Amino acid sequence: MRQYARVWAAELGPRRIRVNVLVPGPTDTPGLRGIAGDDQTQVAALLAQMAATTPLHRIADPAEIAQAALFLASDRSSFTTGSELFADGGEVQVFPAAVR
Repeated sequence: MRQYARVWAAELGPRRIRVNVLVPGPTDTPGLRGIAGDDQTQVAALLAQMAATTPLHRIADPAEIAQAALFLASDRSSFTTGSELFADGGEVQVFPAAVR
């Protein structure tokens, strides 16, 4: 996706179209909770395991990811294109993949 965004940003920039990538981390959604099934103990264990993969030791609230998306869609990011915005609690930038 990163490479698509970079190519599209270069191609669409002259038409004043910005292209960016939002990279969310683990987010507390029904879909994520559904991975663990109906057992609330398993749900809690899954959420705790995912929280441990971030330096903030928690998972995101969906509103936090939405705020990042709104930033990219707003005029506040008017000079941002071809970029990746990590809203992942530091998961990718601080903890290498080998730790997860």
